[in-house]
Amino acid sequence: MKGVTINPKGFHKGQIKFYAVLIPLALFMALPIVYIISHAFKPLSELYAFPPRFFVHSPTADNFRNLAKVSGGSVVSVGRYAFNSILVTVSVVSANMAVGSMAGFALSKLDFKGKKVLFEINTLSMMFVPAAVLIPRYLVMDRIRIMDTYFAHILPLLAMPVGMFLVKQFIDQVPDELIEAAVVDGANKFTIYRIVILPLIKPALATVCILSFQQVWGNLETSNMFTTKESMRTLAFFMNTLINANASVAGQGISAAAALIMFVPNIVLFIILQSNVMNTMAYSGIK
Repeated sequence: MKGVTINPKGFHKGQIKFYAVLIPLALFMALPIVYIISHAFKPLSELYAFPPRFFVHSPTADNFRNLAKVSGGSVVSVGRYAFNSILVTVSVVSANMAVGSMAGFALSKLDFKGKKVLFEINTLSMMFVPAAVLIPRYLVMDRIRIMDTYFAHILPLLAMPVGMFLVKQFIDQVPDELIEAAVVDGANKFTIYRIVILPLIKPALATVCILSFQQVWGNLETSNMFTTKESMRTLAFFMNTLINANASVAGQGISAAAALIMFVPNIVLFIILQSNVMNTMAYSGIK
């Protein structure tokens, strides 16, 4: 196959057939994002126009101004809700990445009794939907007396079986020779985890970060079930309350603006981390 370029650095005419498929597909996948943004800036007349319009014709910021007015009448300030959400999200995402990577390393590269059983338990736990463990989770929160605290938001979301499973599968691809070489150099287990494993699993950690963020940022369960103090609830709960309270015709603009505000952090985080998510484990190992 002389003269064939498999992966050219620049544009090659052989790539045209791929662009012909990928560009329309990418545009189609971007339509929901465009709609959410466009919908938030529609005036009331366009929100209920018939036939419905996909793109906004006369964009306005009235929906956001009305949202600010409604939020200003809240007993607890929006800043308090935002602080609660940021604190809980950062804590849970950081803990999930740390615990998931450490547990994945132990289950992948360390030998100890019960290793296979623990991994099977983690895999089995992915079969349970959140509703199936709602009552047991509430009883545990009440028994250990952490209701109406930040721990009531954080502790129920720390278990992320999918994240641990993903990280473990990535670490399985790390050559044992790298670990053996580190052991010969005198590295202990934590040093191997920090120096050898972590740099090689950045794609997995980036994916866990995104999945964990999505799970926590829009979570309503902890605010509904484990807190009774309004000052301990999150921004997702507050925005959901506004959407439900403004379910009338006149409140649809406020609902659209609130939906966009809750959506933006997700897409921003993905844009920041997408390069790591797209990297393969083989590429990370070669570097």
